[in-house]
Amino acid sequence: MVATLVRRAYVGAKAVLALIGLVAVGGLLLLVLQKDGMERLPALASEAFSVSATEVAGTIQPSVETPVQREQRVVTEYIAKRYRVSEGAIAGYVAAAYRAGEQHSVDPLLILAVMAVESRYNPVAESLVGAKGLMQVIPKYHLEKLADHGGEEALLEPEVNIQVGAQILREYQRRFRDTETALQVYAGAFDEPSAQYANKVFAERARLEALRQKARKQPQSA
Repeated sequence: MVATLVRRAYVGAKAVLALIGLVAVGGLLLLVLQKDGMERLPALASEAFSVSATEVAGTIQPSVETPVQREQRVVTEYIAKRYRVSEGAIAGYVAAAYRAGEQHSVDPLLILAVMAVESRYNPVAESLVGAKGLMQVIPKYHLEKLADHGGEEALLEPEVNIQVGAQILREYQRRFRDTETALQVYAGAFDEPSAQYANKVFAERARLEALRQKARKQPQSA
């Protein structure tokens, strides 16, 4: 009888100890899992935020080239190659010519053609008679136009030179109501019977016009 009670007590104690051991192991595992989860929490949150932000933002689309931008690009590439001037510099001259053309109601291609004939796109060109810059403006005849730009030396700044040159062209066009005569006067060759200067400008403008028409026919692309 005593032996039976002792055996039962031993079995019961063994079962209790086993249960305590299982609880201890389970608690230890839970602590490990909780610690690992806490350490991974910032990374998980970051991943979730990243995915969410990507889904919201979507794919960034490249800007679409407008017809005017395409036209200016084509003209720029042609001039840079023909006159062996850096494309970056020519792009600035072309953009300035379009701005001046819009402001003074002059065809920007005519302005660019005058630049080609006058200076071959050399912004610091100076002639023996004192003409300066891209459009070879003679400052002593146009001091009033230069007053707002800082005077004669400003003509060596491409933007100023193009603005003043376009303004002079427009004045002559209005006065004589004829672009050929306006160009001859611009060059100081009013009495030259063959209009050689004007014809050079017109020939250059025709080449640029062909490029403009080609650019306008191209399909719009991204």
